[in-house]
Amino acid sequence: MNINGFLKEQVLARLRFDNPWWINGNIDDYYATMRHRLFLDLFYQMMTDTALRRAVILLGPRRVGKTVMLYHSIQRLIDDGVEPNRIIYISIDTPIYNRIPLETLFHLACEAVGQPEARENFFVFYDEIQYLKDWEIHLKSLADSYLHVKFVASGSAAAALKMKSQESGAGRFSDFMLPPLTFNEYLHLKDLNRLIIPSKIIWDGQTVPIYDTIDIHRLNDHFLDYINYGGYPEVVFSKTIQANPQQFIKNDIVDKVLLKDLPSLYGITDVQDLNSFFTVIAYHSGNEFSYEKLSENSGTKKDMIRKYIEYLEAAFLIKVIHKTDINAKQFQRATQFKIYLTNPSLRSALFSTLRATDQEMGAMVETAVFAQWIQRENSGICYASWRQGRNVGEVDMVGVHPLSFKPRWAVEIKWSDRYFGKPRELISLVQFMPANKLKQAIVTSISKSGATDVDSLQLLFIPAAVYTYLVGKNTIDRKQQALGL
Repeated sequence: MNINGFLKEQVLARLRFDNPWWINGNIDDYYATMRHRLFLDLFYQMMTDTALRRAVILLGPRRVGKTVMLYHSIQRLIDDGVEPNRIIYISIDTPIYNRIPLETLFHLACEAVGQPEARENFFVFYDEIQYLKDWEIHLKSLADSYLHVKFVASGSAAAALKMKSQESGAGRFSDFMLPPLTFNEYLHLKDLNRLIIPSKIIWDGQTVPIYDTIDIHRLNDHFLDYINYGGYPEVVFSKTIQANPQQFIKNDIVDKVLLKDLPSLYGITDVQDLNSFFTVIAYHSGNEFSYEKLSENSGTKKDMIRKYIEYLEAAFLIKVIHKTDINAKQFQRATQFKIYLTNPSLRSALFSTLRATDQEMGAMVETAVFAQWIQRENSGICYASWRQGRNVGEVDMVGVHPLSFKPRWAVEIKWSDRYFGKPRELISLVQFMPANKLKQAIVTSISKSGATDVDSLQLLFIPAAVYTYLVGKNTIDRKQQALGL
């Protein structure tokens, strides 16, 4: 692509402005002073794996900190000895870059940094890449042509990026999903980790490390804030946004996903109907649904509802959880399933913030717990639901073996201390455990902790805030261990 002299000088000037480390060796203080996401180590490991000749696509919902993570990665590259003038950041939504191909921008950046003929050993970051039409074709060509350059792309239209990455980038792109904040990340960003202390339990005859808290009441106060505001870094630190989360989360996150982020790629043309559908799902997060009932209640055809769910999952707004029965004889996709928001603060923003005593808290605590689990690939998480005669039973969370599909553990999620003193009232869990040869199970509470026995079964009570922290931290720790970090 030919660029005239005046436009070229403007582009070069903008590139120098957006890459201050070419001059001073560091990113701007605005980003440097921000606490990093705990997923940074995992992303950095993938991004710096130069042996894998692939571009990296940073995916995730809007406003979860993708751009900040790119800047933190750039600073870490510099700290690790990469020459600052070998690191290029380009935000494709900058108006002056309109319609300029990625390769042309790369060449111009090399010229701007004084290396017009250099084509190797660069790290190139393309942010907001969805603003370039057919970006996936451009990026695939770059990955094929420049084997000694690491290309990283990020963007806000998560569902569209995911689809195009998988369709056009097979074998050329590696996706990295950055979720909304986990509860342990929330505590990390707020510098509240001191509320958590290591602990141990006896589980299946072995000593297992877990966590406890020095102040359950204060931790619960922050857990409530996490449920109401905790999914997005900007909201965590802004009292102004917390006073009106609808303005930020609904308008800047939900509405853009539903109305602007190319749902047409998934065969969706009626975005208002999509919006109404998501509103219903958000209000009833954690409820059991079926395509038949959703179709009857909304008047929307089942095939279209499937497209809505596929799109909302790809956009990281919801997660579908499938079920098993009391005997778990086979694990297959049934006609009924549960849908959870990927972060409970979405519901608070759409409707109203919650108090600890509100009836809806139980469902939102359940949503918060699932939000930590769904970051694990192939986690084998489901719920159990069954009917035996007139008796109906349900267990909130069951982990099944990936091969045998047999339950390995069970968790009943409660926002109540009642069952600590009356464990026999957990009728479904007490039925499910012996039917699946489980001797121990976890029950969450508001503040009670400790083990209690029901016949030959042991129920371990953990405050919901502590358990939510535990799952989120273990999720990141296990991913780091798998990479040797």
